[in-house]
Amino acid sequence: MGGKQQMRLLFVLSKMGVKKKREMQVAALTVCHQDLEILRSFADAEGKNLASLLLHCVQLTDGVSQIHSVKQIVPFLEKVDKNGVCDPAIQSCLDILAGIYFSVTLKNPLKKVLISSLNGLPKFFLTEAIHSFTSHLREELNTADLYSYRKVIDNISSCMENFNLGRASVVNLLENVLHFLHKSLIEILEENRKFSGNHIVQTQLMNDLLVGIRVSMTLVQKVQGLQSDLGNDSGSPIWQTMCGLLSVFTKFLNDDDLLQTIQSTSGLAVILFVKTMLHPSEKLPELISSLLLQSVDCTSIPEWFMNSCRSLCCADVPASTLLFLCQGTLAMLDWQDGSMGPSGEALLLDTVRVLFTLSSQIKESTLEMFLSRILASWTNSAIHILGSSSPSLKDSLNGGSSIARRLLEYVYTHWEHPLDALRHQTKIIFRNLLQMHRLTTEGADLVTDPFFKELTKNLLQLEWHIKGKYACLGCLVESIGIEHILSIDKTIPSQILEVMGDQSLVPYASDLLETMFKNHKSHLKSQTATSTWMDEWHETWVSPLLSILCGGNLDQKSYVIDYYLPRLLNYSPESLQYMVKILQASIDTETGACNRRGALGALMACLRTARAHGHLQPATPAWENLVCGARIKQGLIHQHCQVRIDTLGLLCESNRSTEVVSPEEMQWVQFFITYNLNSQSPGVRQQICSLLKKLFCRIQESSQVLYKLEQRKSTLDSENRSSREQPPVSLQQYKNFMSSVCDILFEALFPGSSYSTRFSALSILGSVAEVFPVSEGTIQPVYQLSHDIDAGRFQILIECFTSTFEEVKTLAFDLLMKLPSVIAGQFQDPEKLQDLFQAALELSTSTKPYDCVTASYLLNLLIWQDALPASLSASSAWLLTCEAGEKAAVLERNTLVVIKCLMESLEDEISQAEDSLLQAASSFPMYGRVHCITRAFQKLPLHDLQLVSEWRLVVERLLLLSYRLSAVVSPVIQSSSPEGLIPMDTDSESASRLQVILNEIQPRDTNAYFNQAKILKERGSFDLEDLSASVSDIDSFTESKGREGRTCDVTAQMVLVCCWRSMKEVALLLGTLCQLLPMRPVPESCSGLLTVQQVKEIGDYFKQHLLQSRHRGAFELAYTGFVKLTEILNRCSDVSLQKLPEQWLWSVLEEIKSSDPSSKLCATRRSAGIPFYIQALLASEPKKGKMDLLKITMKELISLALSVDASKGIVPQVHALNILRALFRDTRLGENIIPYVADGAKAAILGFTSPVWAVRNSSTLLFSSLITRIFGVKRGKDELSKTNRMTGREFFSRFPELYPFLLKQLETVANTVDSETGEPDRRPSMFLLLLVLERLYPSPMDGTSSALSLAPFVPFIIRCGCSPIYHSREMAARALVPFITIDQIPSTVHALLDSLPNSTNRCFRQNHIHGTLLQVFHLLQAYVTDSRHRTNADFQQELSDVIVCTKAKLWLATRQNPCLVTRAVYIDVLFLLTSCLDRPAEGQHPALESLGLWDDVRRIVLGSELVTGFPWTFKVPGLPQYLQSLTKLAIPEVWASLAEAEGQAVPVPLSFPRLLESSFSEVRLLTLETLLERATSSELEEKEPHPLLCSMGEEFLLLAMKENHPGCFCQVLKILYHMNPSEWLPQTECCVHLSTKEFLIWTMDIASNDRSEIQSVALKLASKVIAYHVQTCEENKDSLASELRQWVQLVVRSCEDHLPTASRLAAAAALTNTAPLFLTSPQPILELQDTLSLWRCVLTLLQSEEQTVREAATEIVTTAMSQGNTCQSTEFAFCQVNASIALALALAVLCDLLRQWDQLVPALPILLGWLLGEDDDTQDLLQSPHQGEDDYIFEKSEVNFWAETLTFVKCLCRQLFHLLCQSGWPAPHSQKLCHLQTIASEQRHLVSQLFRELPLSAEFLKTVEYTRLRIQEERTSAVLRLLAFLEGKEVLRAEDCPREWRQLMAPRTEAAC
Repeated sequence: MGGKQQMRLLFVLSKMGVKKKREMQVAALTVCHQDLEILRSFADAEGKNLASLLLHCVQLTDGVSQIHSVKQIVPFLEKVDKNGVCDPAIQSCLDILAGIYFSVTLKNPLKKVLISSLNGLPKFFLTEAIHSFTSHLREELNTADLYSYRKVIDNISSCMENFNLGRASVVNLLENVLHFLHKSLIEILEENRKFSGNHIVQTQLMNDLLVGIRVSMTLVQKVQGLQSDLGNDSGSPIWQTMCGLLSVFTKFLNDDDLLQTIQSTSGLAVILFVKTMLHPSEKLPELISSLLLQSVDCTSIPEWFMNSCRSLCCADVPASTLLFLCQGTLAMLDWQDGSMGPSGEALLLDTVRVLFTLSSQIKESTLEMFLSRILASWTNSAIHILGSSSPSLKDSLNGGSSIARRLLEYVYTHWEHPLDALRHQTKIIFRNLLQMHRLTTEGADLVTDPFFKELTKNLLQLEWHIKGKYACLGCLVESIGIEHILSIDKTIPSQILEVMGDQSLVPYASDLLETMFKNHKSHLKSQTATSTWMDEWHETWVSPLLSILCGGNLDQKSYVIDYYLPRLLNYSPESLQYMVKILQASIDTETGACNRRGALGALMACLRTARAHGHLQPATPAWENLVCGARIKQGLIHQHCQVRIDTLGLLCESNRSTEVVSPEEMQWVQFFITYNLNSQSPGVRQQICSLLKKLFCRIQESSQVLYKLEQRKSTLDSENRSSREQPPVSLQQYKNFMSSVCDILFEALFPGSSYSTRFSALSILGSVAEVFPVSEGTIQPVYQLSHDIDAGRFQILIECFTSTFEEVKTLAFDLLMKLPSVIAGQFQDPEKLQDLFQAALELSTSTKPYDCVTASYLLNLLIWQDALPASLSASSAWLLTCEAGEKAAVLERNTLVVIKCLMESLEDEISQAEDSLLQAASSFPMYGRVHCITRAFQKLPLHDLQLVSEWRLVVERLLLLSYRLSAVVSPVIQSSSPEGLIPMDTDSESASRLQVILNEIQPRDTNAYFNQAKILKERGSFDLEDLSASVSDIDSFTESKGREGRTCDVTAQMVLVCCWRSMKEVALLLGTLCQLLPMRPVPESCSGLLTVQQVKEIGDYFKQHLLQSRHRGAFELAYTGFVKLTEILNRCSDVSLQKLPEQWLWSVLEEIKSSDPSSKLCATRRSAGIPFYIQALLASEPKKGKMDLLKITMKELISLALSVDASKGIVPQVHALNILRALFRDTRLGENIIPYVADGAKAAILGFTSPVWAVRNSSTLLFSSLITRIFGVKRGKDELSKTNRMTGREFFSRFPELYPFLLKQLETVANTVDSETGEPDRRPSMFLLLLVLERLYPSPMDGTSSALSLAPFVPFIIRCGCSPIYHSREMAARALVPFITIDQIPSTVHALLDSLPNSTNRCFRQNHIHGTLLQVFHLLQAYVTDSRHRTNADFQQELSDVIVCTKAKLWLATRQNPCLVTRAVYIDVLFLLTSCLDRPAEGQHPALESLGLWDDVRRIVLGSELVTGFPWTFKVPGLPQYLQSLTKLAIPEVWASLAEAEGQAVPVPLSFPRLLESSFSEVRLLTLETLLERATSSELEEKEPHPLLCSMGEEFLLLAMKENHPGCFCQVLKILYHMNPSEWLPQTECCVHLSTKEFLIWTMDIASNDRSEIQSVALKLASKVIAYHVQTCEENKDSLASELRQWVQLVVRSCEDHLPTASRLAAAAALTNTAPLFLTSPQPILELQDTLSLWRCVLTLLQSEEQTVREAATEIVTTAMSQGNTCQSTEFAFCQVNASIALALALAVLCDLLRQWDQLVPALPILLGWLLGEDDDTQDLLQSPHQGEDDYIFEKSEVNFWAETLTFVKCLCRQLFHLLCQSGWPAPHSQKLCHLQTIASEQRHLVSQLFRELPLSAEFLKTVEYTRLRIQEERTSAVLRLLAFLEGKEVLRAEDCPREWRQLMAPRTEAAC
């Protein structure tokens, strides 16, 4: 067998089942005793007759075996001759089979097997079998038990489903069956009414009703000849029963208390029965039309119809009934081929007209969903009938018809609907509409068809943020092809790719792109004979993709890779070669920002996608040709995280789960893991873990194939096989690889490792343990993690419990649970177990909240591993007698013991807390104990307990303890000001007042507080004499004694945290108990742990604390527990419990409405817990029901919110508004809350006009929630983002009540806004009105006939611009823009400008002018920036007209206009027009310039105060705005003047120097920003700077010296930084009288003293200046020694962690720019100490917590290792790398430079000092390792969650070992090294001593101190090992020589690829 054959075998084996088969569960059938005896009597001794076979079958207990037995029955009967029919044994067996059939449930597979078998029964047995089945069916139909009806109905249903015997039986008993169905439906309906309120029973009964209706319909449809039989005998019993059923269905159809699915199905049944019963059938369409149009003529319809469907013949039929009748009409009638004739066509048109009417009436989301489906069904019916329809129908349904327009309107209105399913239906409707038009045009050219042309034009004009555009364009492409659309705009593919940065649009955009490129390829392939068409296709679809992958933003590229790239490659795999070719060519040539993915990232993304989808096989030679190993390694440590992920994905993902992993891939993955565990991004960590898990699964599954291949003992010639093809070799490589990976992961869990490192390592280890489980069955794992875990690694995992991040604790716990053998081996020492248990108990009462979480994990570990201390286990041995192997019993016993132990401690602590809450808060906060109890319950399977009586006592006692604890802490939580209850200082005098305050707590924000304001004064008084008397009694509380006797100061935060966390844990405990514990229906019941009374008490507890707590943390977490309770209550079978939420709801609503002064409800803090309480009650209501509670509650709340009854007070209104806000924010209510949005908006807008502040405040909050609910969550900084807007059509279609309301409110506001005597704030609702309106815009599809047009709003919005309030005028201007379409803007602007006064007018208002000009400005801004109209032929003419109108009001920009505010806005309009003129527009400029606008602008500028001087000496209103506008207008004029005067000695009237001399900072700032932009652009484009900048060096220097405005000063420094120092630095002497050295010192002083943005700029400028000095004064460098040292110190200070990010980024930029000069120069310029200080700065920045700082620091490293003398130090020169590997690379380059400089001897003591941590204040830490105990527990210090001290120590240590091995160490120990050795030895001794002083289990009890000492121990050990190595006393260890040395430090030998 050759190599190919073996690989084929490997492939075949890979397809073999290595996965477990899913076992089928089948319930066994049984027969009654009588039938069993019959079978025994007929069974023969040999067991060969039918009775024996059947007896054997029923005696089996396994359903699957019975299936095999049943399948033998019919083959046996086929062997029996015809005479066997008379055999009584066979007759009896057939009868028993019939009984078995009817006894088996519908879903049991045995039923289907019986049907399948009996369908093959020989013909001569059919008569007897039918008789038996008929007999048994008759018995079934006689069932009287209502709850057995469902089983009978199911049997009738199964008889009709492809079962010949069953169908014959039903036909035989048709009358009985129909009668039974009629009776059962009536009785079930009546039973349903009896159980009103019992959701569980009602749900079951309604499902029975639904099935009954469906079976009735099935019966009518499948019984042949029924219609003709009914027509022949209309008085028969069957007819009467049919009429009765029809009457029942009509009743269901009108019953709104039933589920809508029942109503919907009833609508189908009504039409079906009418169709079946009506004769002649030609009258059917007319009758149904009259029903739908509500025009039934009672005299002309059959009497039976009138009697059965009387309610449908009325004029007031509900909308839902009509809707479901329409559905029945479309589903039950035959529309194919126009079989119903002209009347059918008329019915079709009538149906759609009724649906259009209903669409404007129906607003309930579920009915809207039904309507959309029915409309889609109508379009399908129309397509069916159009095939053979009359010309008149085609005219009625073509694209230009009114019906087509209405369908399009429906699509445009609903294509952005929140419901996905409804949006999908609009797509179907649109596609069918196109198909309908195609059928009416009969083969015309679709591209030139007016309907398609107009549709295409309209769709392409829409914004790309409209989701419906994508689906409709896709349908259009399918209809007319892509060529026409691309001919209109070839950039459409790029436009669609651009919007793929928005996640909400990505699925739609990718679907459209796929439709387009498939259509385009098919078209090109069919039209072009040559192969060049592929290049065109690539250019159109692949090139824009590569452009996005190489550039663009991160989200955009990620979504393109995930959604678009796989589809493209799946459709066109050959495009991969094209992509790779383009990208390979781009990698070495590209330059750009460091954080770009670039071509390398694009290449990895393409290859990853290709391999994952099977388009790239790494086993082929093409793999090496596509990408080389160097590229892969660059990708694995690339600075951009997505490049690293894509490269890892390329290695891990494969379309074949059994593909063998190559050794190279394993090496690369190891390399990746080493440097990518510490990722701060949760998404990146998740992807890394997911990809590695895929790799491990590949290894496991391919190893199974390799094992099987090895077992075949194939005799292949080993010389002809590669290592990959040798199973033993591959398996050993797998084992070595997994072992190495686990080594790396455990090494990463060192002391002080970051959260992200631990999370990643533990997640990957968890995947390893999961993928390679303990050996079982046929699966032979290639690796087992447990074999690599020793005592040390077990301790590492245990210590992970001490992490302050719970995710780390969870991962460590889960990992240990997967390794039971490891834990069992480690938990053998009784003392260790006792210490762990004691540590857990101590932690459970710690004042640090995360300690109790650690305690819970420790306790659960001990419980689950049966590792409790012997003393505790022995005391509880009597509890349970169980076998040692019964894991569940042991778990239950251990849990019970631990919970009892915790409860005893908790009871004692509660008793003490009742005496002194201070002592509890400072010494033993009780929430930790409760938390541990809750966690223990959560881990225990509570539905299968053995010690039920014990557990009941525990639960009862636990509830009492919870209530006691809550009573202790609730006074603080329910205080009106819990946060400030206790003075915030810690002196004893303040603490002594605590008890007085606690005793005087009274809520002050109840109704009584609002109603009796005097209470505040009474309670606010404070009697000093009473206080003095009280203090003498409570001296014992001045200082709280801890358990160990240590005095503890108590702060307010301590007490508050103790109280609210206790409330939190009690709430979660009670919620957990309700959720997990089984209920006891009655107290005497033997099952269940919680009684009904206990559940009610828990509910009352939650009610009390949710309604009375003031602290948000307390009531939010009580809400969490209460939600668990309400969810259980709604699913509970006990009716009294089911009704509790409803009772609680009515109770609180009544209390809110009553406004009782004695009520304790909180009326401040946004009603505190009241909204949460009601939210929990409503959100738990079953969503499939009618949501009656929600409907009634919303009605009550909206009534209160809209209330104007002053007699009830304002408190109920405030509560109602706050509750409404919470409900509208609750996503769980979904679309059910939408029908109330309109009323909520009314309440908010009207409430905003209230004179009471509390109402206005709550109304504002409610309004904000409504805006979010309507327009979506704002995802960007743009307040009016396109994705958060809506067309007016869609908005008012969804909320039609708001159209007249908003219009009326706006009209009222507009009519009073300009009143002469009006108060400025008399109409505050204008703000809210305009906030809504500015989010609407007209639909491009509106036309002129829209009933909900936005046009009526326009004049009122314009009038709102006259408001005396400045902000209102701005809002009105913004709101006007979306209401005016682009083509209407010129005429609107014309009208607005005409309304402005002329200069001769004497009477005008500046407010009016300002509002009008603002509207003109915003409209013009929208007009000139709209790219779709730039090519419009009329654009230039329209712009000319606007300019003419603008010039007519030019006086507004001159001094004739005394108002600077309006002058500024007019100048803004002019600036906007001039900026438009600057843009090239097809040679139209001369026409525009001839208008003289530039001359007018020049006159305005030259006549302005910028030239003549400012007459004001103080800030007049509008001056800053005017100055900014005027300067913006003047700057282009200055540039133009400079261009005109170039080369001529012509004086310029206005210049930049003159603008910079202005006394106003606004002018200077804008001027400097303009010049800075020009300087920056020149630098980026690598062009020569503008001559003006070069000539202004003197002005910049002078301005820098005298500028006082911080913004201007910063801009000047930036300009100097971006200019070449040679152009301005030599001028310092003559213009500012500073030498260049003095200027440098001045710059560094600024950088030293300022900590704002100026400091950052000054530092970069100083760095540039000093580099210039060094480069230009090489012969006299010593003269700069002090300045260089000062600069180094400045950089060092700027890198400190406590400084702002901007300072460190500036330091990184300075180091990057100076790296070739100061860091890597072949001849060091700085002193060695200073050079090393700068390198230490680089290392510090690489370990910064801010990712931006680390990325900037990696640029320093990239620059440093890419110099001529360093590029050979590593293999990653010129590569963008991440910070983790950059740290190692930086140290490698530094050590290499020290070797080059021959400075190893003097540098080594400094580097060893870094290693020891001399600069990290370790001495102070070591001297007082316990000092943290006295710190305040809530004080926070600077914490770096990314840096890892020991990572730096290990990297430096390894590099030093490597350097010393390379260079040798000729010199003896210097004095400095001896001193270091002494210090290190002393520190090691001190660390050892401090370790001995720590308590047992210090890693848990003193985690901070323990970790600190462990780190210092590692540091001192590393230094001493290095010093010993220098003395020759120690050899190099394995960990000092890592494998990656060769990868990192080896010179580059591989050519760049």
